[in-house]
Amino acid sequence: MTEIRRIATDKRRSRAVAYNGMVFVGGQTADDRSQDIRGQTRQTLARIEKFLAEAGTDKSRLLTAQIWLKNLDRDFEGMNEIWDAWTAPNAASTRATAQCELGHSDILVETIVSAATAD
Repeated sequence: MTEIRRIATDKRRSRAVAYNGMVFVGGQTADDRSQDIRGQTRQTLARIEKFLAEAGTDKSRLLTAQIWLKNLDRDFEGMNEIWDAWTAPNAASTRATAQCELGHSDILVETIVSAATAD
């Protein structure tokens, strides 16, 4: 049986879970919510990269991403600018982006990803 490995777990959630050659990174947001969409996206992706590394993988092995924006019309272009610069060359994952009400009024972007591990 394959072991389930939970990363940065507290009472409510794990930030990432690795199982059967995959890692699932839960919704990540920026620490500094005073930043604009570009700044919040950079911080969010840095957090994702950290959890991928803890699981033994990296952004070149992304399989899928879900991106939630507070304001799609206003922030889609800026978020994409940072996302496009961050993704590994020739390693585009599937992706969906939607507008939704997020957990706090100052969160502009939240992102979850799944990736293959190096197992």
